[in-house]
Amino acid sequence: MITEDKVTEIFCMADDFYKFFDTMTTKYTLKPTGKRKYHRNSTMSKAEVMLIMILFHDSGYRCFKHFCLEKVCKQLRHLFPKVVSYNRIVELERDVAVPLTLFIKKVLLGKCTGISFVDRTPLRVCKNQRIHIHKVFKGIAQRGKCSMGWFFGFKLHLICNEKGGLLNFMIMPGDIVDRKPLEYKAFIDFIYGKLFGDKGYIGKNLFNTGHASTLQIEN
Repeated sequence: MITEDKVTEIFCMADDFYKFFDTMTTKYTLKPTGKRKYHRNSTMSKAEVMLIMILFHDSGYRCFKHFCLEKVCKQLRHLFPKVVSYNRIVELERDVAVPLTLFIKKVLLGKCTGISFVDRTPLRVCKNQRIHIHKVFKGIAQRGKCSMGWFFGFKLHLICNEKGGLLNFMIMPGDIVDRKPLEYKAFIDFIYGKLFGDKGYIGKNLFNTGHASTLQIEN
């Protein structure tokens, strides 16, 4: 369980990171032209929203709404004095998706211990019946297959150590074979020792190139 001191530490890191991210994106982003659209500023900072999302995944809660209403708005209210409603937090999540992903990649990943595990999980963007009318990820999401059957969306590939610490992650279209991420040097370059995965990650080319010479098969 993350202590309050740890929460404060993560917030400070997230706040510094977002300020740098915002400065860089503002510098290289084209400014909108024409009539200015109405935009409502939030009383919560982007770093606070990022922190709430991080705490949720460490909390053991399975429902984000219950976590916000019970944990954040009640038990942690003294840490989030300007907390907004649950519906507003959901709206603000969209604004911090990219900086949060980069923050996790650059700051929060764990260290390899010599024993690592790789696996994937499907990220469904819609029900199979709605594939032909889905527009949000049109041309990006693809049909794939997992142990639960066919789906439309992406695959989230994760590498963790034996302590459960997240070492790296990658999102691929659903139709990409599981062993493809292991061909990217940036995904496994820091992994040493033994990397365990199921048969979906085994490929002849990986062993020939030496990228997965330590990969072991899990039955």
